[in-house]
Amino acid sequence: MAQIFKKKILIDLDGVLNEYKGQYYADIIPEIKAGVVNFLENLSNIGDLYLFTTRNLKLSAKWLYDNNIDKYFKDITNVKIPAFVYIDDRAICFENSFEETLDKIKNFKPYWK
Repeated sequence: MAQIFKKKILIDLDGVLNEYKGQYYADIIPEIKAGVVNFLENLSNIGDLYLFTTRNLKLSAKWLYDNNIDKYFKDITNVKIPAFVYIDDRAICFENSFEETLDKIKNFKPYWK
């Protein structure tokens, strides 16, 4: 019998799940963003969730636990593993046009700026 695998979804921590606004502190992760729990509940029905962050992995795991959202994640990684989609506040979606992609990069601003 063939197994059915859920889609792997990588979610960035800063700026997506928390109130990051450009001020980085190595030992402090900003507070959880409103609506995250509902978002993760719905998203976990679509695929297996993985936290993607450049932060200290133990600190990130503690932040997930302290905010009671650790149950939604299969793992935490600082490596961009193959996935169905990546959710990030600094992503540029390539839509088969190098010129449009360059324009997007030249005009890019994170939503919080």
